[in-house]
Amino acid sequence: MARAGHGVRLEEVHVPALTPHRLGPLIGPERAERFETIAQGAREALAGRSVLNVNSTASGGGVAEMLRTLLSYSRGAGVDAQWIVIDGDPEFFTITKRVHNKLHGVPGDGGPLGGDERRHYEEVLRANAEELLAVVRPRDIVLLHDPQTAGLARALARAGVIVVWRCHIGADVVNTHVEQAWGFLRPYLEDVDAYVFTRAAYVPDWTDPLRVFVIPPSIDPLSPKNQPMSAANVDAILHYVGLLEGHRPAPVAAYTREDGSPGRIDRHVDVLQTGPPPPPDAPLVVQVSRWDPLKDMAGVMTGFADYVDGTGSAHLLLAGPAVTGVADDPEGAATLQNCVEVWRRLPHAERSRIHLACLPMRNADENAVIVNAIQRHAAVVTQKSIAEGFGLTVAEAMWKAKPVVASAVGGIVDQIVRGEQGLLIDDPHDLAAFGQAVRRLLDDPPYAVDLGANAQRRATEEFLVDRHLAQYAQLFAKLDQAR
Repeated sequence: MARAGHGVRLEEVHVPALTPHRLGPLIGPERAERFETIAQGAREALAGRSVLNVNSTASGGGVAEMLRTLLSYSRGAGVDAQWIVIDGDPEFFTITKRVHNKLHGVPGDGGPLGGDERRHYEEVLRANAEELLAVVRPRDIVLLHDPQTAGLARALARAGVIVVWRCHIGADVVNTHVEQAWGFLRPYLEDVDAYVFTRAAYVPDWTDPLRVFVIPPSIDPLSPKNQPMSAANVDAILHYVGLLEGHRPAPVAAYTREDGSPGRIDRHVDVLQTGPPPPPDAPLVVQVSRWDPLKDMAGVMTGFADYVDGTGSAHLLLAGPAVTGVADDPEGAATLQNCVEVWRRLPHAERSRIHLACLPMRNADENAVIVNAIQRHAAVVTQKSIAEGFGLTVAEAMWKAKPVVASAVGGIVDQIVRGEQGLLIDDPHDLAAFGQAVRRLLDDPPYAVDLGANAQRRATEEFLVDRHLAQYAQLFAKLDQAR
């Protein structure tokens, strides 16, 4: 897509158009009719214009997943929605991951955000901006996602484009790290028409309140990651990819692709383990996350080994993407290696019940279906993050009626009411509290089932894609009126 002379290559991500009508049986006729009214207004307001989403990766992590869903339904609703992924070199992504970590309130790699970093950031985005300007027109709407894209805003605004900066991350408490991150980003964001944040608590005090909108994320209940799946197919998939013990005859590990066509699982999972995979009847505790220090996979492992493992037959599965498949996260390989080292130091008895899995990333639908099967087989789903923007894996588990043990950080507390849809740990570093919460759910299956049922109801009411799309349609309408 890019012109060779600029040294960057923008990637245009193609997604299928999905009709929102297919959500009707899940959300009910009244809610479906309300959404159609909003969609009709959006079609009329956006006629002849494009809505272009720009981020830094087409796979791996919640932002890419949400974009795939939102664009598919937007296109199915008659909106010209497009998705472009910017290009950057390793130094650029090291800088933006540093900003990302600081926005979460942690130091990350501890590196600087000074003049050299600013110059390199601007140089990379200047080349990307030149390519973007060739595919947008005045009054198109461009949604720039997260720190990697903030430096594009000024050039787009000057070209007459309506610019929205969408920040998916933030910190519960502002500290010096957060202030440093905003100090780096703020000069690029003065010309945007609107800011969209996941939570009101993440909004910096220097933003114009009239331009601030709070829109929580959502899941698609019919995507490969969340679509209904029979117990037999869950079993078939997990046996085929190597995450359950045994080689019993099983039907083809099949699923429905994002475009509605049939698919099957062809790739296996790369698993680090001592001995066989978990037995099919063993309670399985699961955390599915990127290999990111803030997800604290190593802490989950240690908490399980010290406070859960010796008291029953449960196994732990930590599942993340193959690190070569997430282009914008330079910390992935090092974080995975750290988890491997922690795992190797565990006594053999504990190590044999803890499994580390890298999921294939070459096919997004296949990856999503494997995650779906893992979550549906789980007895308990955890998300013991040190910090979290929202935590889509929590909403996914809730939709599947799974009890969740999670840290009381970020958007997780917007999803789970303590003791109603799951158990929250006040201090993410308190491994004893984490282990005790997991143990409570394993020891009391009826209580776990009740929490899961409550979680599914809340996910249906609050975190499905029709609500998310409706809020964006309302945002676009306000921006149109302002112009």
